[in-house]
Amino acid sequence: MADIAQLNKLCSQVRRDIVRMVHAVNSGHPGGSLGCVEYFVALYGEIMNHNPKAFSMDGKGEDLFFLSNGHISPVFYSVLARTGYFPVDELKTFRKLNTRLQGHPTTHEHLPGVRVASGSLGQGMSVAIGAALTKKLNGDKSIVYSLHGDGELQEGQIWEAAMYAAANKVDNYIAAVDYNGRQIDGDVDNILTLGNLKAKFEAFGWETLEVANGNVLEDVIAGLKKAQTYLGKGKPVMVLLHTEMGCGVDYMTGTHKWHGKAPNDEQLQAALCQIEETEKDY
Repeated sequence: MADIAQLNKLCSQVRRDIVRMVHAVNSGHPGGSLGCVEYFVALYGEIMNHNPKAFSMDGKGEDLFFLSNGHISPVFYSVLARTGYFPVDELKTFRKLNTRLQGHPTTHEHLPGVRVASGSLGQGMSVAIGAALTKKLNGDKSIVYSLHGDGELQEGQIWEAAMYAAANKVDNYIAAVDYNGRQIDGDVDNILTLGNLKAKFEAFGWETLEVANGNVLEDVIAGLKKAQTYLGKGKPVMVLLHTEMGCGVDYMTGTHKWHGKAPNDEQLQAALCQIEETEKDY
């Protein structure tokens, strides 16, 4: 098992990367990115079998991850860079013209770690299911993971994919939902409530579990490891991560307003004062 203290330090540095990246171009999505830090660090630092130094699009013999809610690219890029997929210094090119780190992940620039363009919400689960079925056909025992926003679950394609995965026993697949209760226009419950999400996925034929605090790294790791024990039993697996949008920056929590808003100079400094520099800022 990876050193939890070191992984928690990585979480801190990733949060610094996120707020600095969106501030530098006055554009991006810090709220959801900050809320998903522990999930990404758990996935890439402990859970997945992956090889940053020998990235290939087909991913044969290794676990795959697909980011469906592609607007939280800052956390994705930071973790990819800091786990060795590309130079950390490249983070300074975020959202700039003709660079590999676009606002939503793309594939045409061949950024290591990114296997699908994402950001059109609702599509990532379908992609992940296709990859999982491909692994089954190829006799590849690796696992496929994906992450989704809770607001994204208002997209109908998600539920078509959920039915398909259960009907076809896609049991080498672990999806997760960033269940923070907020989306760009306000609270999810005020826009289009999801009801009992655990009961819904169970009714659709999924094995479903919840992580009560998705911003505690140890709990996320434990939840994903428990999810792995359900694999190979005829059902896809869903992990509902209860997170806090903007986690780590006090003025960004408790509101949806930082879903897609960059901090100004003063706000950046206030954020950085709350987040320890544990590696080195790019």
